[in-house]
Amino acid sequence: MSWVILILAGILEVIGVNGIQKYTKGNTVSGIIFIIFGFSISLFLLGVAMESIPLGVAYAVWTGMGTVGSAVVGMVFYNDSKDVKRIVFLALIIIAVVGLRIVTI
Repeated sequence: MSWVILILAGILEVIGVNGIQKYTKGNTVSGIIFIIFGFSISLFLLGVAMESIPLGVAYAVWTGMGTVGSAVVGMVFYNDSKDVKRIVFLALIIIAVVGLRIVTI
């Protein structure tokens, strides 16, 4: 169950980062709502997950999900670069996160 909570925390981190993008593009009210909602619940859930998942693993998975998720949101919704090199390095982050999950069973 802790891993499900950690995954949800990672998704909410991406929502918070999306709020930063909205805020900087002039959507201040919706941006602030996304930031507060996404990051506050994400950090709370990260803390809950860390009760049974080691700190280093939980934080690495959480930040990895945030990094990859935010990059994908940027590529899909904000016309960020879809360069092959960028996608390869994002895939390496995914491989590392999956590897951490495998060795933490």
